[in-house]
Amino acid sequence: MKHLLSHVRRCVEDYDMIQSGDRIAVGISGGKDSLCLLYALANLKRFYPNKFELEAITLDMGFEGLDFSKIKALCDTLEVPYTVVKTDIAPVIFEARQESNPCSLCAKMRRGALHDAALARGCKKVALGHHFDDAVETFFLSLFYEGRINCFSPVTFLDRKGVTLIRPMLYLHEREVVKLKEKYTFPVVHNPCPVDGHTKRQYIKDTLRNLERENPGLRDRFFGAIQRSELEGWKVVRTEKRRKKHEG
Repeated sequence: MKHLLSHVRRCVEDYDMIQSGDRIAVGISGGKDSLCLLYALANLKRFYPNKFELEAITLDMGFEGLDFSKIKALCDTLEVPYTVVKTDIAPVIFEARQESNPCSLCAKMRRGALHDAALARGCKKVALGHHFDDAVETFFLSLFYEGRINCFSPVTFLDRKGVTLIRPMLYLHEREVVKLKEKYTFPVVHNPCPVDGHTKRQYIKDTLRNLERENPGLRDRFFGAIQRSELEGWKVVRTEKRRKKHEG
């Protein structure tokens, strides 16, 4: 727990993610990452000086046979309100439109539905469970398939919606999230998506894993390069504040 909270708190403070009075919606997919994020923020909330409130939201994509009751039980234990929002995203993508490359449209529809659900519950911030490895993989996805240097940022303001996205787990490696899932027995819900494990992201993940075997610490160096780059939103805010205070 101490390791998890120290990494999350450092990321939150480095990028000034949480202010007093914030109402934050935590997007819960049912996977290990979002459940780890929920667990971290619910425990951080108990002692963090900037007081904030949490709401947990799951989008029911429309796949059959999904049971979110164990996630509801976890939220009750953590004293976090929990809502399941029913959508028809899966039927639209896989039945009505029969998309051959569904990931982009699915992501767009999920983002829109989650942001709307958050706003409907009075949350102007949405916390997402992206971790260290996700950032590196996204950087390479952009490089490989779009021919540009890009990555999501730790904090993103969406002016059209008036929603701010925060990613408090960026200092946690995926292997650490896996260990936390096993230690705290998070109630992971199996992803029923028919293309899960057969995506471009999975290819990049496998490629980086192979490169890491021959070049230990490779992902750490890539992440450091992202932080030192001119990519929007990646400059550490806390360091900048300290520098200005020292100069002042």
